[in-house]
Amino acid sequence: MQAIKQSQPSGQLSFARSDNSTLVVRLIGDWHLRHGLPGPDLVLKQLDTAPKPARLTFDAAGLGDWDSGLLTFLMGVSEICHTRKLPADWSPLPEGVRGLMQLAEAVPEKTGARHEAAHSSFIEQLGREAISFARSLDEFLSFLGEVTLAFARLAVGKARFRKVDLMIVIQDCGANAFGIVTLVTFLVGVILAFEGAVQLQQFGATIFVADLVGIAMTRDMGAMMAAIIMAGRTGAAFAAQLGSMKVTQEIDALTTMGISPLEFLVLPRVTALFLMIPLLCVFADCMGVAGGAFVSVTMLHTSLRSYLIETKHAITLTMFFGGLFKAAVYGIIIAVAGCLRGFQCGNSSSAVGDAATKAVVTGIVYVIVACGIFAFVFNVLGI
Repeated sequence: MQAIKQSQPSGQLSFARSDNSTLVVRLIGDWHLRHGLPGPDLVLKQLDTAPKPARLTFDAAGLGDWDSGLLTFLMGVSEICHTRKLPADWSPLPEGVRGLMQLAEAVPEKTGARHEAAHSSFIEQLGREAISFARSLDEFLSFLGEVTLAFARLAVGKARFRKVDLMIVIQDCGANAFGIVTLVTFLVGVILAFEGAVQLQQFGATIFVADLVGIAMTRDMGAMMAAIIMAGRTGAAFAAQLGSMKVTQEIDALTTMGISPLEFLVLPRVTALFLMIPLLCVFADCMGVAGGAFVSVTMLHTSLRSYLIETKHAITLTMFFGGLFKAAVYGIIIAVAGCLRGFQCGNSSSAVGDAATKAVVTGIVYVIVACGIFAFVFNVLGI
């Protein structure tokens, strides 16, 4: 017959006082990690209970099986004793436990092995962020210079990339983006019209909602909204695609074959977005004007013909082509930012997601910075 081994209860603690100056910690049951063991904080509470003990010892008579969970508990108690300079008697513990405790305490902890939270001042944090932004801008401008040189090689017919790749990216950046651009820019036009109508109705000048929406969409909002949409949609896609290719070492394979990854992978993407985003800007302008017309006709009771005539008088060719120029620059910024983050991607799947996130943030931030610069320059030039 086989003897049936009765399992001990899960690890438990009990405490007793010996001559009012010694705290006895009784270990009871099986101490396994899977059972959810008590922590050293229970011992700490007993040490703080009056009368405070001057010495600590153990009673292992009721101890069953044990694993590293017991050692973790004892190391925590040992650290408490060292902190409080409280003598502890480890001799009642099993020989195996004592040996492992001595081995764990034989090698001192390296200085700086534990991460300590650094509490820096606001000025220091601001300086670090400024330095980080400056480094990021330097990397962006360096990569933009390399892309410019690649375009120069393309102009003299020395750049190598597949035309079919260019057509695929054009399809993705152009026709496939019309749906989201339609929805967002139409709603932007509606919002601008509502905001303008609230003020203009007080003066009986609701017809000038057409001027507000038309000028805003043509000068800035059409190009800006198209750029933000493409930064979140296409810039992230570029970073994820190139990041995945780096993880699978496809970029290294191109370099090994003597093909420049910058020309083969970056040029088609930058060219496609440079060509397509001005067209998306024109479409965004039209949809924004349509959103304003919807509000004017349905809510402000302005005739569609009057609205379109007023819009025609408000918009000039300088505004129109200025918006297209901004959109083309935004397209280059977004494509370069996405490709740069893709090339900077690490060698793990999580790094691909981080690269896509950084591409969106970088693209949108630089687009807004460029928009501010354009606003200043156009104002100086009187455009």
